[in-house]
Amino acid sequence: MPKGKALAQDVKLREVWAWSMYDFANSGYTTVVITAVFSAYFVGAVAQQAPWATFAWTAALSVSYLLILLSAPLIGAWADAHAAKKRLLLVATVGCVLFTAALWFATPGAVLVALLLVALSNYFFGTGENLIAAFLPELANSHAMGRVSGWGWAFGYLGGIVSLGLCLAYITWASGQGQSAGEFVPVAMLITAALFALAATPTFLLLQERAQPQPALSDPWGRLMLTVREAARFRDLRRFLLCILFYQAGIMAVIALAAIYAQEAMKFTQQQTIVLVLVVNVTAAIGAFGFGYLQDAIGHVRAMALILAGWIVMIATAYFADDAPTFWVAANLAGLCMGSSQAAGRAIVGYLSPRTREAEFFGLWGLAVKAASIFGPLTYGAVTWIFQGNHRLGILSVGAYFVVGLALLAGIDVERGRRAALAA
Repeated sequence: MPKGKALAQDVKLREVWAWSMYDFANSGYTTVVITAVFSAYFVGAVAQQAPWATFAWTAALSVSYLLILLSAPLIGAWADAHAAKKRLLLVATVGCVLFTAALWFATPGAVLVALLLVALSNYFFGTGENLIAAFLPELANSHAMGRVSGWGWAFGYLGGIVSLGLCLAYITWASGQGQSAGEFVPVAMLITAALFALAATPTFLLLQERAQPQPALSDPWGRLMLTVREAARFRDLRRFLLCILFYQAGIMAVIALAAIYAQEAMKFTQQQTIVLVLVVNVTAAIGAFGFGYLQDAIGHVRAMALILAGWIVMIATAYFADDAPTFWVAANLAGLCMGSSQAAGRAIVGYLSPRTREAEFFGLWGLAVKAASIFGPLTYGAVTWIFQGNHRLGILSVGAYFVVGLALLAGIDVERGRRAALAA
């Protein structure tokens, strides 16, 4: 695809690569810590399979998401006022890397230490995710945001594959040496933190801060209140953020609990679970990269409706799966939908955001995502606790969020929303 059709006029391809490398870097955290390794390790080893273990895991994540929810719009507004997205991104990156490395101390029985470190590392991860997303409208042509967003998410899933692959290689070797999970999982956390720091370096060397300071709106609280008062002007963006609130609840439950479901409901071993997540990341990368082109071709709303329908089919397949092959089908469908939905959602928010307030509106995107991240996993955790560890009912309960999201998608007119953003 010629550069002029996808990238903004003064943007070089190497800069988009550097921006995508941040997705490559931080996806290792999500894949290893939240999805594939540490989540199941916490339930099985740190909390020693206590009845409340899954709920405690989801509660710790929910606390971190609540903190992000409260701070994201203010951080975004401050970044816009001072043209400081890149500076704040560096702070968030350092915080996530350090607290991920500190998971070394989350040994069996150290429940409170593990929960505190997960909550802190996830807070900095989520804050950085919001800030890197806010660069998208500066880099992409307005009619190619789906494509460029998809490039970033595709790089992200490749990063997850590399991080998880390195951890799997180490875990396989350590298991062969007779080591227990309490010995090799902490080392996997160090591997993940080191790769995050290394892969994020090109972002800070090559990505430019193109935004100009907005001193007239330097008060973050004032910016946030202004956004609330002007919400009626951005009704399509507002409705899409509400749509995100619901469908993202289902996605975050799947991300946070996939390994737990595989091991507790399907009786996968830890190595089998890691291999499954590795393959799913390949599927997700294909979805993120390929679906961005389809999104630009068929339209944002149609593309998102197709994705949400796919999520509903995936939930039904996982619920009824009674053997490994069927669950593999469900898991790879989840990967395909996950890569597509993350890229598509970010592109739509970028398309509907006013140019001078991108970080602020991506802060609102982060607010919606993190709010969803609170009640989505908590719903799953509460259902499994109430129904004595029934993980099938847990996955079925979060499927309702995709149904509501699909219903809310109706009535959104992205071109009307784009005109409102340009007028602002």
